[in-house]
Amino acid sequence: MLVDDFDFDLPPENIALRPAVPRDSSRLLVVRPDGEQLLTDDQVLSLPDLLEPGDALVFNDTKVIPAQLLGFRTRDGVTAKVGVTLHQRASAKEWRAFVRPAKKLKVGDTVRFAFDEESKDAAELSAVVTEKSEAGDILFEFDRSAGDLDTAIAQVGHIPLPPYIAAKRAEDDQDRKDYQTIYAKHEGAVAAPTAGLHFTDRLFAALEERGIEKHFVTLHVGAGTFLPVKADKTEDHKMHFEYGEISEETAAALNAVRARGNKIVSVGTTSLRILESAVTEEGIINPISQSTDIFITPGYQFKAIDALMTNFHLPRSTLFMLVSALSGMEEMRAAYEHAISSGYRFYSYGDSSLLFKKASK
Repeated sequence: MLVDDFDFDLPPENIALRPAVPRDSSRLLVVRPDGEQLLTDDQVLSLPDLLEPGDALVFNDTKVIPAQLLGFRTRDGVTAKVGVTLHQRASAKEWRAFVRPAKKLKVGDTVRFAFDEESKDAAELSAVVTEKSEAGDILFEFDRSAGDLDTAIAQVGHIPLPPYIAAKRAEDDQDRKDYQTIYAKHEGAVAAPTAGLHFTDRLFAALEERGIEKHFVTLHVGAGTFLPVKADKTEDHKMHFEYGEISEETAAALNAVRARGNKIVSVGTTSLRILESAVTEEGIINPISQSTDIFITPGYQFKAIDALMTNFHLPRSTLFMLVSALSGMEEMRAAYEHAISSGYRFYSYGDSSLLFKKASK
């Protein structure tokens, strides 16, 4: 398919720069491709009433780390500044990262990292460039490992706000709270599973009272989620790997939900991607602990989930391709046109949608 098929115009005023307060007060666009009414305007706090007792929500409990680093490379007496975004842990002391400008680094260079330019002379964390891949990323080996490295990154790193927010304002202390789900547990993501940002203790209590199950999986979201699709055809685009886990207990619980005829609803595209990476052709979800580069486009047959709660995505993005695969291309184009004209807020800090799966023909 052509990537241009997934393009649309988005006015800048529809891009959210801050989340709604409280989180669960965001708007929710319900899309039912096979219902009497395709689109319904609602709010996130109404989610329990849109599901049935015994249905299950699946959340991604990854935790965002401050993976945006400011680095300084000195060679032949000349110091160059580089922006580094960690995107995949390779070992206890190694990270793969995207670098701008990457041309300023070569294998063997040492890069020192500091919180800002004023503290660069006192920078304690450093890493050596050990590989530059054809995919465009760089492998760094740091001067410390495991927990010591995590602590150092937390001290010098910044929250990696998506480019469409970072281009309009700087990261601040509030983002460290806003850009994290309330149930974040396992550190390793460099981007938030943003559908989960809408959930509050109040909403969790309402879901429990309604009899909606909550289950957790892990997918460490990488910086590749921010990268534009540069290919002209979808089949020529290559996804970056992201590491994920589904426990035996969670897999068994979700299979029980399906066996009794209830719905499995993924909270976010990241939860969906790890679930669809773990499911068999017969629809059985297996426990897994592995990386996935699954790329979902129209024509894909969903086997693990029945519905998806997700924010509104970028034009020409792999995520807009995914939701078009789930609920139909024409249906999602109509949904996005409605969302834009109705003032829905887009992207990471924006409003949400509840998308039901279109029946296969």
